[in-house]
Amino acid sequence: MDYDLDDDPERIDRDAVWTWLSTEAYWGRWRTRADVETQLNSAWRVVAAYHRESGRLVGFARAVSDGVGFAYLADVFVVEGHRGHGLGKAIVSRMIDEGPGPHFRWTLFTSDAHGLYRQFGFAEPDRTALVRPAAPA
Repeated sequence: MDYDLDDDPERIDRDAVWTWLSTEAYWGRWRTRADVETQLNSAWRVVAAYHRESGRLVGFARAVSDGVGFAYLADVFVVEGHRGHGLGKAIVSRMIDEGPGPHFRWTLFTSDAHGLYRQFGFAEPDRTALVRPAAPA
């Protein structure tokens, strides 16, 4: 693999994350740069993929957690041109199965990539789950 995965929050290229989230992320382009910075600063964990030759950040995920039994997976992406190399799967695996929360109850919201997330046990909510949608702005 021509990529390295790292969960060091200090290594995150915040400009690269901001650029992708503010232009490509259908789920969160409404956020300001300050919002994204706040989310990065308060993340329980981040995992990024770096192109080995250039050192550029080409994939990312963050999680929010209580650190004991629950985590929320967010902002998972792989930059166009680096897709098809298993990076999405590697990032999610590092985040969920190889980190400090493999026994947590994980949640996420997405309208795509369901096949990827099902490989990690994600499924439609059962009768124990309720979701309150965001209030209109």
